[in-house]
Amino acid sequence: MKKFKPIAAGEAERLIESRTPLILDCRELKDYRAGHIGEAMHLHERLRETLILKGDKRRPVLIYCYYGHASEHVAEMFCDFGFSDVYSLSGGFAGWKEYYQQLPS
Repeated sequence: MKKFKPIAAGEAERLIESRTPLILDCRELKDYRAGHIGEAMHLHERLRETLILKGDKRRPVLIYCYYGHASEHVAEMFCDFGFSDVYSLSGGFAGWKEYYQQLPS
């Protein structure tokens, strides 16, 4: 059983608006720089270590990657280190972009 919660783009948008989660992008740095979700931080190794050792483990954490697979592994790791409210964006950044392209203008 998964300890983290898979979350669709629309639900993630509501989570961001209502609960101000820590948003972590676990893609390559070049892809993060090319575009990312709002206030997302690029999850490099040093940041990951700092969050695991000193992060607020009660704050919601939203993690995403390219298509939603790698972020599941990272989300599971955060859960294993005691974070209690962890989400993995289903469909990843590609799903996020697709969601916004389908919204009415």
